[in-house]
Order: sequence, then C-alpha cells, then structure tokens
Amino acid sequence: MSSFFSRTFGFNRSRKKDIPGGLWSKCPSCGEMLYAEDLVRNHQVCAACGHHFPLSLPARIALLSDEGSFEEWDAEMESQDPLKFQGTDSYEAKLKANQEKTGRKDAISIGQATLDGTPLGLGVMDFSFLAASMGSVVGEKVTRLIENSTERGLPVVLVCASGGARMYEGMLSLMQMAKSSGALARHAEAGLLYMPILTHPTTAGVMASFATLGDVILAEPEALIGFAGPRVIKETTLQELPEGFQRSEFLQDKGLIDHVVPRGELRGVVGNIINTFNSPQQPSLSSAAPQNGQ
Repeated sequence: MSSFFSRTFGFNRSRKKDIPGGLWSKCPSCGEMLYAEDLVRNHQVCAACGHHFPLSLPARIALLSDEGSFEEWDAEMESQDPLKFQGTDSYEAKLKANQEKTGRKDAISIGQATLDGTPLGLGVMDFSFLAASMGSVVGEKVTRLIENSTERGLPVVLVCASGGARMYEGMLSLMQMAKSSGALARHAEAGLLYMPILTHPTTAGVMASFATLGDVILAEPEALIGFAGPRVIKETTLQELPEGFQRSEFLQDKGLIDHVVPRGELRGVVGNIINTFNSPQQPSLSSAAPQNGQ
C-alpha cells in the first residue's frame, strides 16, 4: 500500500524532515502554536490569548530601560554556604550548577539605568536561578539597590519573582526580609518612589517583605502572588477557595495590588508613574496609572 501511494502521489516518508527545535512554542493556555520570533517581538506574550510566558532577566532589563543605559552594581557578589547544607545535593553544588546555567552569580541583577531619559534604580529577579529564592546575596543586593538609590535621589523599580526564602541559608535568609524593609522605610522618608512589579510567581518571604511595600504596586496578568500556596491554604483551612484566588486580578479587586498591567504596556505605565511622581505638582500617583484597564 505504501509503495502504491509513493508511486501514484509522489508520497515518500523518507523525505519527511523534522522541524528544528526551538522554532515553535505551544501556548499552555489556548493551545496556539506560536513562532519563536513572533513571541520575542511580543515580549513573550501569546498574541492569541494574552498568556504571559516567562521573560528572561536580560529581556526584562531591556523592556524597562533605555538601550545600553543599565549599569550593573555588585555583579560578582555570590552566596556562601554558612550551614554546609548537604541534603540530596549540597548547596554549593546547586549554586555552581545554577551559575553555569544562567551565567550569573545569583538570582538578581541590580543597577542604575534610564527609562525614556529619566534615571532610576532598577532590579530584576531571575526565577531560573534557584527559583529566585531569597538568600543573603539577594537580600543584600535588594538593600544596596534601595540604599544607593536613596543616596542618589533615584526612584526604584524592582521586578519581583520568587519561590520564597532560600532554605539552604536558614535564618540568614529570613533576616533579609527585615533588612530590605528597613532600607525601604528610609527610602520613603527621603520622599522617593518605590515601585515593585510582581510577576509569576511571587510568593512567601519575598511577597511578605519588599514585594508588597511599594508606593504603587503593579503586577502582570494571572501572576500567582501569595505567602503560602493555594493548595497549602486549602488543606490547612479545609475550605474551598474563591475562583482566581491569589492571582493578580483577584488581589487587585481586594486592594493589595494597584494595577494589573499587560507586559506590552508595562514600560509606558512605569514611565508615566515615575514622571508623574517627579513632576512639580505631584498629583496623586493613581492618576499616572491606566484607568478602567486602559
């Protein structure tokens, strides 16, 4: 039969060519097949349904700063292993593996940049590095970002994503919550803007500290944001959770988040808020953010 089709219709299975990997991605939300280059141009957002794929740290920096303006601070700072954590794999081995995978020393990059010509302090957390867990280095770099920006009179924009505190460092990781929060208090006393942007997922100790202490708190659509996960809460309370529980839209309705902003609009919204805050009249911050989803 196969030889008949080959002779009659010119069909030949041996001529079938495999599609090179990495050219297409399937949207987990709507099932649409998306061309990789189109995804890059659209900031890793599905054009069919608006699903937000993870965005790399360099792409985040490019989205929120003028080209070539980002000057990184403390790039060589790296974690130690004070507890000599072993477990299944040693903490030291995990750090080395993640450093090789990402090409970075830890789960955050901080520095100074400009956005449409306006200087700002910018930090971006990288979920691909140990789930952007907050250890001593992440906490120290967040604190330095804030303190350096306070000294220079800069607003701070911090893109947050995290699975929480880094268990391999024990109490040293939890201490970073208080340290970074103290730096933010001094930043606020100086009359400077702090704007966290919560991405999927932002949870646990990061969510319970610097991620939710902003003057204006933005979030991407459908981001998971909460202290404990919904499954843990459901099993602990033995109650059914509301639809959309701990998603950014739900938290905007409840007042924790000021605005849910699609990634393609994020640069413009951030720039408008900074410019509004810096204007001599300083109208309310909410006037700089999109109204009615616009």
